[in-house]
Amino acid sequence: MDVVIAGGALVVAAPVMAMVALGIRMCEGGPVLFRQVRPGYKGRPFTLLKFRTMSEKRDAEGRLLGDAQRLTRLGKWLRQLSLDELPQLWNVLRGEMSLVGPRPLLTQYLGRYSAEQARRHEVKPGITGWAQVNGRNATSWEERFALDVWYVEHGSVALDAWILLRTPWEMLMRRGVAQAGHVSMPEFLGSGRGQR
Repeated sequence: MDVVIAGGALVVAAPVMAMVALGIRMCEGGPVLFRQVRPGYKGRPFTLLKFRTMSEKRDAEGRLLGDAQRLTRLGKWLRQLSLDELPQLWNVLRGEMSLVGPRPLLTQYLGRYSAEQARRHEVKPGITGWAQVNGRNATSWEERFALDVWYVEHGSVALDAWILLRTPWEMLMRRGVAQAGHVSMPEFLGSGRGQR
């Protein structure tokens, strides 16, 4: 089902993806895609694909500036509409992701999860998920992980279909794109360490 839907979605979204790629190229230059290694099923690493939404601006010492300072105007718009996620359809076709599942987070978070939170890796990561249609980035880390684990325990074809149906509405409403004061979410340092 993932392969069939992702393949069809790529065909339908191809014109939009071409326009987004052209816009990034014209406004920001290359590269068009952002690639980053993320943990997938059972924590196995894979290369996540997204449209690039940030510049490579650096300070006087050559260090990358903060996310808020590097997020481009076009990138902010792409994130609000979740268009930056479209290249992940290729990740689905390659079997690294599913359409629905917990979002793949940063590799450095692996050692910071509690045993319960780590259960989010018992299924493939998804382009959208239960947490994304229940608050997205406006929730706390603990709430988000609880939603991920709930999905692991209750996942079904019917639930996946419901999440896929709700996702376009959440995208159009642009709710929960980021937490207040952040481009998306603050860094997760581990439960019980003052994280929202």
